[in-house]
Amino acid sequence: MHLYFYEEDSFFVFLFVTVILGGGCTWLAARAIAQTWRPWWHLVLYTLVLGGAVRFIHYALFEGTLLSPYYYAVDTAILIAIGFASFHNTRRQQMARQYGFLVRPERRTRA
Repeated sequence: MHLYFYEEDSFFVFLFVTVILGGGCTWLAARAIAQTWRPWWHLVLYTLVLGGAVRFIHYALFEGTLLSPYYYAVDTAILIAIGFASFHNTRRQQMARQYGFLVRPERRTRA
């Protein structure tokens, strides 16, 4: 089962490079895209490039396969999921701050 998601001998290499390093870069890139009010598809374009960078780190540091379309797709899919979470979180905060007057406070009734 582990061969479907990562190719290294250790799951911690995959976790460190793809989720922590790549995910951190994607989180910051998605936050920057949302803060400048760019559309969501910019995130996809940036994440495709970051997926290639993650593949290169796997290759250069841990002797992974550089030109593997399957593992590139797996890494990129994980990065896109992290990026959309960051984009949504940042955009939600922006909308609440900028258009907070549209949200009505809840009425609490006493029982």
